[in-house]
Amino acid sequence: MSWLREHVALPESLSTDELTDRLTALGLKLEALERPGHDMSGPLVVGRVLTMEPEAQKNGKTINWCSVDVGAANGTGDPQGIVCGAHNFSVGDLVVCVLPGGVLPGGFEISARKTYGHVSAGMICSTQELGLGEDHSGILVLPEDAGEPGDDVFGLLDLREEVVELEINPDRAYALSIRGVAREAALGFDLDYADPAARAVPPANGDGWPVEIEDAEGCPVFVARTVSGVDATAPTPDWMARRLLLAGMRPISLAVDVTNYVMLELGRPLHGYDADELTGTVGVRRARDGEKLTTLDGTVRALDPEDLVVTDDSGAIGLGGVMGGEATEMSQTTTRVLIESAHWDPVSMFRTGRRHKLTSEAGRRNERGVDPTICEVAAQRAAELLVEHGGGTIEDGVTVVGTAPPREPISLPVDLPAAISGMSIPADTTLAHLAAVGCDVEVDPRGDSLWATPPPWRPDLTDPYDLVEEVARIVGYDEVPSVLPDAPSGRGLTRGQALRRRVGRALAGAGYVETVSFPFVGAADLERLGLDGDDERRRTLRLANPLSAEAPDVTTTLLPGLLSATARNLGRGTSDVALFELATVTLPENGAPPAPLLPVDTAPSAAQWEELQRAVPAQPQHLAVTLAGAREPAGWWGPARPATWADAIEAVRVVADAVGAEVEVRAAARAPWHPGRCAEIVVGEHVVGHAGELHPRVCASYDLPPRSAAAEIDLDVLAAHAREVVPAPRISSYPVAKDDVALVVDADLPAAELAATLREGAGELCESVRLFDLYTGEQIGEGRKSLAFALRFRALDRTLTDAETAEARAAAVALAVQRHGAEQRA
Repeated sequence: MSWLREHVALPESLSTDELTDRLTALGLKLEALERPGHDMSGPLVVGRVLTMEPEAQKNGKTINWCSVDVGAANGTGDPQGIVCGAHNFSVGDLVVCVLPGGVLPGGFEISARKTYGHVSAGMICSTQELGLGEDHSGILVLPEDAGEPGDDVFGLLDLREEVVELEINPDRAYALSIRGVAREAALGFDLDYADPAARAVPPANGDGWPVEIEDAEGCPVFVARTVSGVDATAPTPDWMARRLLLAGMRPISLAVDVTNYVMLELGRPLHGYDADELTGTVGVRRARDGEKLTTLDGTVRALDPEDLVVTDDSGAIGLGGVMGGEATEMSQTTTRVLIESAHWDPVSMFRTGRRHKLTSEAGRRNERGVDPTICEVAAQRAAELLVEHGGGTIEDGVTVVGTAPPREPISLPVDLPAAISGMSIPADTTLAHLAAVGCDVEVDPRGDSLWATPPPWRPDLTDPYDLVEEVARIVGYDEVPSVLPDAPSGRGLTRGQALRRRVGRALAGAGYVETVSFPFVGAADLERLGLDGDDERRRTLRLANPLSAEAPDVTTTLLPGLLSATARNLGRGTSDVALFELATVTLPENGAPPAPLLPVDTAPSAAQWEELQRAVPAQPQHLAVTLAGAREPAGWWGPARPATWADAIEAVRVVADAVGAEVEVRAAARAPWHPGRCAEIVVGEHVVGHAGELHPRVCASYDLPPRSAAAEIDLDVLAAHAREVVPAPRISSYPVAKDDVALVVDADLPAAELAATLREGAGELCESVRLFDLYTGEQIGEGRKSLAFALRFRALDRTLTDAETAEARAAAVALAVQRHGAEQRA
């Protein structure tokens, strides 16, 4: 905040919270507000070391018994006796002392205590102990002009500083600097703004370091300045190191810290070279085939012909705008520094960083686009700071190659911001706000439109609607009127929406929990399902820019995501899982035409729209369920009942009943289900899906317990056979007539098919058919099984006689004998 106040005249009465609220409204969202010294309290003062007596201890350590002048801070004015184990200071140095009663970061309270044979009344602090950095190897020694003994240290070391962390959108790289944030703060409160880039710089001349640019599109501007006689061992000034630390950057050395400081201040990344290690002309070109470069991180990188590189006569010496090379790195022996301040093509920077997996604060700014007109200013600023704190001389030579790309003016109707935002924005307000963000504005003589040339630090302003956004954000989005549209009458849920809600309620009532999965899969996911190579579910739609390289395709089945969710829940301690998911899948067709690239400024024609629809793959709505563990829990009523293939089929029946559709269940074989425990679900003449027990290999691949079950159906096809209104069942008040029948049939005949036959044969008097026993054995014969069913008969208007019940039962058995060759078991 103190750095920000140097460039914008923020009122003392303006709180940091008020400032961050306004910045957030302008688009610079508050991420965090930190107060590094908030958990510290005094007395924390400047002390001067009067004496220090080394004393060897039995444990091998040597401590210093020090006498420290802390002025009147201790209430007496007498020197303070303090034991200190560090040795990097000497008599006469100014140090930071915390006296008894003070509290250091982490709640560490200081008191007078006896140690090493002395009463130590306080502590002499290191950088780490003050929360100012990671260096705990020695005491923080203050500059000679830091103050007098007894002076308060909180203000001296900015321990009451407030640090604002902002979330900056990728298109607003100008706000990755104090310059940009200060401009926004001044804009938000209509305050005076002192641009740190508004400084005089010497003109270019022919005496600077020779530079040649082969690729002007990749590097439009290259500025070089040289500083000689630099003391590379000179320390970074405390105020600069402190600001770098608070901004999240670790101080390294004076030369590196100066380039980082200027980057944070102006937003312009810089790079410094050891000029004595350079040979000949500095150049910028694309890398050559087979060329290699060892970067500052010590990695040998094989360069790509698309990489922009900085070169000298020896070859590549840096990845332009991304990272410098090791051969020309500044070191403790550097005395002559060449400062590079260049503007790089953002797209090239982004691709190079991704290609080499390199990220840096400089690359982050270069790849987003920064102000190309301040290269000379940034180089001058860095050179002056090097001379001020490291000695030396700025050489007279000034190299400037190229010019900043010009910005084209944008035409804007003066009433467009009001029309788009719905706010009352007069023309004068539009002109004033565009000028405030840095645009050069010219009004058309007719007064109904204007021409605005965006400032060089705003590459994101490219069309009229960008300018509308600038005006609207300054006026304030909170001023947008709240107008609710009139709700049309007679509309509600569509048929599809109503059916999906009905399905969701039915499954939730049956004990299933809904999940939502990412609709993306990879080859490994389909392998885990055990799909054959020619399975149509392997024909997927590949994404051009997937979220994950492991899942680059749009899924053709809901099972991979749902099975992964089931495994995740089991892995986190849930022993019994029943999940369902309602979502679309994508089923591309072979030979489908490519999608046309339609214009974005006009509506597509009927022919274009039809062409686009032909390219869009089918995206039916699917429903999938998974079950693992117990379907019915254990209790006083008995042991738990594990979920089986029958529960997966029953889930489909629940859904069918909810929408009023009639389904038929037939034996089938389809991955990922167990071949002998898989059923296909049929509606009318359409197979809508499958259900049953998962194959053991599939269970193992997903870490699911054996005999887990699943089902997946095409809900769109099921919905096409659904009833608009599901009639309520008719309830008879007359007693039920009960009868049982046991039939011997072929072992491969599904029980559901036989039950349907019995129901059909029994006629309208049959209320229900329920399987209650399955038997196989020698008495039945090989390849045969016995199925026992409970038949229930009831009429709506009378009590059935024994003869009517027997007749219905006989008709049911007769149809089973005729259709399936069933034999009635005695």
